[in-house]
Amino acid sequence: MNEIICPNCNTTFKVDEAGFADIVKQVRDHQFEDELANRLDLAETKKKLEISEALESIEKERDALMHDLKTKEAEKESAVKLAEATIKSALEKELAQKDRLLSELKAQSDTELAEKLAAKELELSQMKSQITHAETQKKLEISEVTKEIEKERDKLINDLKVKETQTELLEKSIKEKFTYELVQKDEEIDRLKNFKQKLSTKMVGETLEQHCEVEFNKLRATGFQNAYFEKDNDSRGGTKGDYIFRENDEEGNEIISIMFEMKNENDETSTKKRNEDFFAKLDKDRRDKGCEYAVLVSLLESDNEFYNTGIVDVSYKYEKMYVVRPQFFIPIITLLRNAAMNSMEYKAELNLMRNQNIDITNFEEKINAFKTGFARNYDLASRKFKTAIDEIDKTISHLQKTKDALLSSENNLRLANNKADDLTIKKLTYGNPTMKAKFDAQSEGGYDGE
Repeated sequence: MNEIICPNCNTTFKVDEAGFADIVKQVRDHQFEDELANRLDLAETKKKLEISEALESIEKERDALMHDLKTKEAEKESAVKLAEATIKSALEKELAQKDRLLSELKAQSDTELAEKLAAKELELSQMKSQITHAETQKKLEISEVTKEIEKERDKLINDLKVKETQTELLEKSIKEKFTYELVQKDEEIDRLKNFKQKLSTKMVGETLEQHCEVEFNKLRATGFQNAYFEKDNDSRGGTKGDYIFRENDEEGNEIISIMFEMKNENDETSTKKRNEDFFAKLDKDRRDKGCEYAVLVSLLESDNEFYNTGIVDVSYKYEKMYVVRPQFFIPIITLLRNAAMNSMEYKAELNLMRNQNIDITNFEEKINAFKTGFARNYDLASRKFKTAIDEIDKTISHLQKTKDALLSSENNLRLANNKADDLTIKKLTYGNPTMKAKFDAQSEGGYDGE
């Protein structure tokens, strides 16, 4: 079982695998395309960002290397120029000195002068060679630095190509994954459509009924031990519902009763029914079978958000009627049952008050019966007395008749007196515990009812 928390009331509902799969399918159907597009856009944006960052990094490194190269070239050129200037200055000084020496040694012999000139030319040639070597060394260093820069550039280009290849592979993998999921989804939709096409309308309805019956039987032994949940087979009123739920307490008093109607519809049927089309019949079945509530378990109008919110109260149209989806079949029973359990205390108090009123009514009836009997006997006695007096005044011959009338009058008075003597609180309160308790409470010194 999976747990789902209602976003409106924070109530946790337990849903089986089939119900949970239906919820996941609904959410996935509406959000799958958006999620696929968002992920592809995100992958494309990430790829472009990585390429942009790699290019920017390469540009920065290239600029840094070019700056270092230019700095080193400037330093080399400065050093060469400084060396050339130094050598030139030294040569000029030496030439000046040589010229001075030559001018001083003009007087010397041509041989010595030639030797000295040869030596000076050799020194000059050596200095030129040193300058040429310095220039060659400078060019060699520049070439080495350039080769290092080109190697780093080639490495960065190779890294960029590797990243582009990895991004393309990742993009291809994501596309293949979502393409596979789309194919799976389409195959599942086709399978369900084929399955529904093979079912008749009656079979589809019976499948929903069987689902609800199985869900109830899972909890019957633990949560609904005193409950009755069976198909409605009584069609004497012209129609019948699908199922009736009744539950009694330990004393046999009814706690709650619900008339259920299960409605499903094949996607391939040409005419689509609405939930409202079954409200009037369901209300009539509820009243005919004496049920307190009516519940329509429906898969009709699957795109109607009003019925997809959960438990829908339609009592504004028909009294005590609700519309639910199959996953809320058990929760609606539980909610209505808990509400009925809370009202049982008030029903018990109402029955107690009703029984007390019946006891008081019985007591009043006994008093009225006594009054009626006593008045009837008194009336008979009065009439007999009058008859006797009239007979005495008329004739003595009627004396015997008067005597009989007097005896009859005495007998009625005796009976009336006996009834008055026999009338006791104990007799009046017999079988009436309410009045007996009230008389006992008002009696002082333990009145025994005599």
